[in-house]
Amino acid sequence: MMKRTIYISIAVLAALSMAAGCGCNQENGADTGSREEAAPEDRRDPLWGFVTDSLEVKESKVRRGDFFAEILMREGLSAREAYNLSDACDSIFDVRSIRIGNTYRTWTSSQDSLEYLAYDIDRIRSVVFRCREPYTAYHVARPVLTRTKSVDVTIESSLWNDMLAADASPVLILALSDIYAWTVDFFGLQKGDRFQVIYDEKTCEDEVVAVDTVRYALFTSRGQEFPAIMFDQHDGGNIYWNEKGESMRKAFLKAPLHYSRISSGFSYARRHPITRRVQPHTGVDYAAPRGTPVVTIGDGVVTSAKNEGAGGNVIRIRHNSVYSTAYLHLSKFASGIKAGKRVKQGDVIGYVGSTGRSTGPHLDFRVWMNGSPINPLKMQSPPAEPLKEENMAAFSEVAARYHSLVSASDTSAQESGADMQKTGQAG
Repeated sequence: MMKRTIYISIAVLAALSMAAGCGCNQENGADTGSREEAAPEDRRDPLWGFVTDSLEVKESKVRRGDFFAEILMREGLSAREAYNLSDACDSIFDVRSIRIGNTYRTWTSSQDSLEYLAYDIDRIRSVVFRCREPYTAYHVARPVLTRTKSVDVTIESSLWNDMLAADASPVLILALSDIYAWTVDFFGLQKGDRFQVIYDEKTCEDEVVAVDTVRYALFTSRGQEFPAIMFDQHDGGNIYWNEKGESMRKAFLKAPLHYSRISSGFSYARRHPITRRVQPHTGVDYAAPRGTPVVTIGDGVVTSAKNEGAGGNVIRIRHNSVYSTAYLHLSKFASGIKAGKRVKQGDVIGYVGSTGRSTGPHLDFRVWMNGSPINPLKMQSPPAEPLKEENMAAFSEVAARYHSLVSASDTSAQESGADMQKTGQAG
């Protein structure tokens, strides 16, 4: 199967506005007006908002142990100036929130005087500080390009590697795992399984910053097709449906944590890795890094959250009169999780750890049905509320349009492959 990424359309450039408001303290000489009144409009840098061509720029990263005032003093300000700037612009940006590894830029004059500093909050947003009186600060944002793309991936080694090979961002995997969380076991994907996806991707300076919206997905496994169509009823509820208008959401998630791997399955005859005795393992072990968030697979009430010896830190949840679940070996519980706490599907309840009798970080996940343990990977779950009847006609039109796009690209790939074969035979 040929892997490929196809641009379907390119949306207009969505340039986020550069908010220039500054509420700095007037007593410190703060300037609440324009960013650079004296500079001709056409000389200002379109992103940073001030004239940069006469200044020397340097790029650095926040180091471990750095404080904002310390950075300012390292770049040439006095302790008093650093304090006054930080204090004056506190309402614009909390300088205590700077993070190790984030980039900042400084602009200095020919006299080595620090004029401006810009700290990158993330890949899109930055905050700019004017480092001479009157002190000011304002937020800027780099232009973000949104484009609709299509990707076709057939599993050969792993979903992660095959996504990369198809020139698609691995961020898409998380979006798909959320949409198919009630339908597809992402820990049990097989060679030959296939994803065809139409989605919106946001890029900033040629870097993928988000998979904004999955508009249509078709998962094919063992000859069965599982479409997921985005259709918003504007009721604040589910927006993904199968071809029948049934909700992709179900009473229970397929797994209690994001994409990882199964290290041990459900068995009544497993040899315990520590005791070496053969004993039942009526759950599924998910290997994942320490601190990985663990979510409840369904609505319910926490019946206990405590250390249980060999099981380590354990959370038990009763979902209804039939089903209950347990989450073992957690490093810690999420804030507020205790007996009697009501939780909703997808809520973070704890974090992967290795407490109790454990050989390494993992989650031991268990499910009981009417008091008897069942294999979580084989548990069936009824769908949630279906699409409203009055929206079915519009939904069917949307589904047909996306399906035709996927089918057209599939036909195009087959014709391309046939042409390549003919070319090879002729050569």
